[in-house]
Amino acid sequence: MAVFTPIELSDISDWISQDFDIGHAAEIRGIHGGIENSNFFLDTTKDGQKHEYVLTIFERLSAEQLPYYLELMRHLANKGIPVPKPIENHQGEILFSLKGKPAAIVTKLPGLSRLQPEANHCAMVGEMLAKMHLAGKDFPKSQENLRSLGWWQQTIPSVLPHLNLSQKDLLTHELSTQEDFFASSDYDRLPQGASHCDLFRDNVLFDPQSNDPKMDQLGGFFDFYFAGTDKWLFDLAVTANDWCLAQNKQDLDPERLNALLSAYQSVRPLTPEEQSNWILMLRAAALRFWVSRLWDFYLPRDAQMLTPHDPTHFERILLSRRSL
Repeated sequence: MAVFTPIELSDISDWISQDFDIGHAAEIRGIHGGIENSNFFLDTTKDGQKHEYVLTIFERLSAEQLPYYLELMRHLANKGIPVPKPIENHQGEILFSLKGKPAAIVTKLPGLSRLQPEANHCAMVGEMLAKMHLAGKDFPKSQENLRSLGWWQQTIPSVLPHLNLSQKDLLTHELSTQEDFFASSDYDRLPQGASHCDLFRDNVLFDPQSNDPKMDQLGGFFDFYFAGTDKWLFDLAVTANDWCLAQNKQDLDPERLNALLSAYQSVRPLTPEEQSNWILMLRAAALRFWVSRLWDFYLPRDAQMLTPHDPTHFERILLSRRSL
């Protein structure tokens, strides 16, 4: 999350009061972190009480693409999955225009991020991810993961000139491997459905019950704007590559990984094809984020509060997964 399109309270006060039933806008604050959209905490007051929401202005996604994400969130929320629920205006709409760009308002989840998760956090995430996958089975809309193979093939040529020879060799060789994997009958048989595709530690909240993190409860998953219809194994691999890192920040920590996978499979056991292609999918998940971080690092956009992520982090993760 970042701020590419600044918003002041005066820009939205009348709009909030006249078009919604969430009270009067009291405060708006830009959210630091991330690199895709302009995000703000929006506080309102209604009947003397404070209410908290998140306002997002979409900088890359089009108004034609956005109904998939917003309606998926509403579908999951209605199924009891703890995700932000889009707020409707008086006409029942959940997608709006603000400063000439698509925008949405969603409920704010309780809790905080655990950026140094323990095994119990990984287990909670694994269990809820499986429940989310099953809850989305009857979601009627389908939209491809816009950051999957086709995007890698399109983007890699633009970042190759910025890399050294060994990085170029690694990137092109892994892309070739993934092209073969994606064209295989094994890949075709992997179960798929609505997937988050970006379930990093900073996209999950935990609600503390005490000073002991082991007593945390899951607050929920958010930032669904990379979601898509994809292989569920890819979603799980993306999650494992971020949540289950060892102290060296590249290898997988056995305890965290076992907690994540065991909890996931307690809800949805992996198929034989998923089990046999787990390592290749971990590599695919590492490649996806190495490519996107290279793109954001070497071809950045101007934004307030924008800090590009270090691309070498996922280069090291990819090298680690290739050694498994």
